Amino acid sequence: MDTDGTHGAHGAYDTPDPDATRAAPGPAQVPRPAGPPPPLPKDLPGATGPRTPLSPPRPAHAPGGGPTLADWLRTPRRPGGPGLWTYGHVPRAAAAPELTPLRQLISGALISLLAGLLLWSLLWNGYLGGFWLWPLYAFTPDAWNHDSFSVVAAYVWYGLVILALTIGFGRLGRWPELLRRIVRSPAARAVHPVAPARIEPGSAEDPVGWQQLRAAGLGESAERLAADIDAGRMNDVDYARIRRAWESVRADPSRLRAFTEAVQAKGAGACVHPSGARDLPVRAARHDLLARQVLLGTVEDGARNPYPRRGTSLALDPAVLGTSLLAVGPSGTGKTRRLVRPVVESLALQALAGQAAVIVVAAVGAQLGPDAAYDVVVRIGDPASAYDLDLYGGTTDPDEAATLLADAFVGDVAGLDVRRAATALAQLLGPFRAAHGRFPAVPELRELLDRMPAPLAALRARLESAGQHAMLRELDARERQHGVHADPGPALADRVALLDRPAFAPFFDVGAGDSPGRPFSLRSLEHPVRVRIDLPERGHADASRMLARLLLAQFTAAATLRSDRSLFAFLAFDDASHTLTQETVRGVQRLRSANAGVLLTLRTLDDVPEPLRTPLLGAVGCRMAFSGVTTWDGKRFAEAWGTEWVETRDVTSRTVFADQPLTRAIHAFRKLVTGKAVTTDAVTVRQVERERWSASDLAHSVPPGHAVLSLTSVDGERAAPLLVSLLG
Repeated sequence: MDTDGTHGAHGAYDTPDPDATRAAPGPAQVPRPAGPPPPLPKDLPGATGPRTPLSPPRPAHAPGGGPTLADWLRTPRRPGGPGLWTYGHVPRAAAAPELTPLRQLISGALISLLAGLLLWSLLWNGYLGGFWLWPLYAFTPDAWNHDSFSVVAAYVWYGLVILALTIGFGRLGRWPELLRRIVRSPAARAVHPVAPARIEPGSAEDPVGWQQLRAAGLGESAERLAADIDAGRMNDVDYARIRRAWESVRADPSRLRAFTEAVQAKGAGACVHPSGARDLPVRAARHDLLARQVLLGTVEDGARNPYPRRGTSLALDPAVLGTSLLAVGPSGTGKTRRLVRPVVESLALQALAGQAAVIVVAAVGAQLGPDAAYDVVVRIGDPASAYDLDLYGGTTDPDEAATLLADAFVGDVAGLDVRRAATALAQLLGPFRAAHGRFPAVPELRELLDRMPAPLAALRARLESAGQHAMLRELDARERQHGVHADPGPALADRVALLDRPAFAPFFDVGAGDSPGRPFSLRSLEHPVRVRIDLPERGHADASRMLARLLLAQFTAAATLRSDRSLFAFLAFDDASHTLTQETVRGVQRLRSANAGVLLTLRTLDDVPEPLRTPLLGAVGCRMAFSGVTTWDGKRFAEAWGTEWVETRDVTSRTVFADQPLTRAIHAFRKLVTGKAVTTDAVTVRQVERERWSASDLAHSVPPGHAVLSLTSVDGERAAPLLVSLLG
């Protein structure tokens, strides 16, 4: 929701601080009390514990001032292209107006002023005759000739003549334009346009009145919700959640009775998220849940940006995140604080409204919000973690599980065929599942890959006793391939050994032992979950990268296999270094049609294998280059953004040689005074094709706290690379 400042215990419109506990921009936000977060509800996928009670009612205004929920809802939102912050947006002209130079305006105004004074002097002193006094004589009675009325009438006429001269010469000298240029600059007019007209209360378009419910015959429910808005008991998340629930009722009328009963009984607390939460404990960015947008920054008002977007606010929403986003920038440029956290926070709010499912993967200690802002927090390697990670992604198909594991384990190994690795894993996973009814745990999988005699003999015996002859043939095929040229078995065993460490012993449970918590599976993307997965990058860097590859592979598979794609599924990586493989890059391309997307941040494109850099830039629809990128990375972005036709003006100066003696003397005197020869200029205007942003410009011309961002929506609408200020 949009206001012009921060909230909570701070004054309005302070710079948002990610680490400060404050409520969100917009109406009716209060911070939650400090202390440990309540347990998660049992009915949320991947969560256990009693239901959290509903949060208390919100006040009518945000602390420190701000619009009410009703005012926020009635503010119009005008679309204007991908990435445009639509809240209260006023469109600008398509092209910059032709502005006369200020010096020319001043000289023209002075000349017209002098001309007007000269004409008035000639009229007043009678040099032009008395014709200009004829209307005065014609419309004044003769009885006024010797009366005071004649004096008054004369001065009134003089004033009218002066006013006519002022208007005429003022328009001739463009005095109004000069006054506007001096009092208020064009840049100020562009950045601070006239406020848009609000939606009239009680009109058919008034969102406060819940007209769609009234049109469906639910007048009592509409009155209850409108009363909660007026009383300040509803916030932006409540409104978005109930509107989403009503959309589901329109799609499935069998839910109408349950919806009506919930609204009449609970009002703003109806259809609440399974966690019971109605807001996040902390908001670090400005959100507009009605448009599903989060504000990132402001488009610079400079010549590098298209004129209609200069000075406008830039935001991200599922329409552009659905094409996936790649952000590249060195450490310390604010990728986490200015991009990852606002995006994850926005989608977490949308998850509370039943519109999205979000998963964020980061290193331990990343500033991505408190644990209470998530339904599931998986801390790999931490014995106190309340949740575990399903190594097989919730699948029961050995071939699918083998494909995902092979891509994660050896997808980054040059010269190793991932398909052969997947076949080798399937030849072990299938027989093991047929014998035990589950997939092997990490130690068991390592023993099978290392060809330990005892585990293989026990597995063969169970298969023989169960009559699984097809699975016995799979084991025999694995034994024949062992030790041959390009056998992926040893490489797979080495990678599995990275997970078979004491720190990971309680994790990746498959039902064969004790687990620190309930395993979380990415098959839960059909539910509005908020998940954070912390990876131990400091002590187990290789294992963390392998798990990141596994999570990306599982997400691309689970998102495309969902039967219900009404929720927007999103996966964010705070650091995607050494995470991408050939198969996952292909998977990212398929997410656009599955109502899903990913956010990948990199310190440099060198963290991606050379053959995948160009396909990666082509697979994502949104590309972001932070300040400080190298010229090598800038070259890749410049190639991806292509060229455009621009108009150039070439000026050629030519020395003038005079033939006449008098002219030569004048030219010599002018050269003596100015020190320059007399020249004439020849101007050539032509259209040339140039890069939108060159590698050198990206490396050296982007100021600190800025980034160059190009956007593409899922509908194919594009926004040219924009120089954006992310400083708030």
